[in-house]
Amino acid sequence: MNFHVLTLFPEIPRAFFETSIMKKAVDKGIIAYDLVNIRDFAFDKHKTCDDSPYGGGAGMLMLPEPLNLGLKSVCSKIKEEQGAKAKKRVIYVTPSGKPFTQKLAQDLSQEDNLIFICGRYEGIDQRIIDTWVDDEISIGDYVMSSGELAATGIIDAVYRLVDGVISSDSLSEESHTDGLLEYPQYTHPEVFCGKKVPEVLLSGHHENIRKWRLRKRLEKTLRVRPDMIAKARENGQLSKEAEKMIETITNQIGD
Repeated sequence: MNFHVLTLFPEIPRAFFETSIMKKAVDKGIIAYDLVNIRDFAFDKHKTCDDSPYGGGAGMLMLPEPLNLGLKSVCSKIKEEQGAKAKKRVIYVTPSGKPFTQKLAQDLSQEDNLIFICGRYEGIDQRIIDTWVDDEISIGDYVMSSGELAATGIIDAVYRLVDGVISSDSLSEESHTDGLLEYPQYTHPEVFCGKKVPEVLLSGHHENIRKWRLRKRLEKTLRVRPDMIAKARENGQLSKEAEKMIETITNQIGD
């Protein structure tokens, strides 16, 4: 899978691509990345990439010309290296985009090329969005100054789902993979600050451990994100066993 990141500050995403599990995936050839400095496509000696918006208003907008040339450069490179039929998807990360979810991460992980536009200032010219962008994506209901951090967050959620990066067993019971949040986990020592690891996890009884983990997932989801229970039910993700546990948990809370 290939990530192409258009940015004014390539040093920000570079640190991510050159660290930890991502670095291992890159070294193995599972992931490739291309950091494109938008300033390289500016017209003047000062490498200007922003200007004031028409109609007035606070802040500056990123100029369309450097972005347009940068995107053309990336697409030409993809065509040259992968052929004219190579698939690509252009993403602009913005607070006004559709919400980023685990389901969307799974969808994006199936793509061959993801091209990210990292915004700065008050955003980018609408004509770039109209001409190039396939998806406007928001990572939450808040505003950041760095489009690079937002894009990196999405990349992090996506690349780990690509085959060969992380074992499928590690992904199977994570939060949001099946409509529920993850169960609590423990490691050594057995006793820490007077708190002991739950006995069931020390028992070696796999079925009891499975049931305990399912119950803990349901308890946490009901407590923290009850909306997810309703959605999981609507999507047919709750088993009869889970529904029975939910009834028991709800009755105990009521008592």
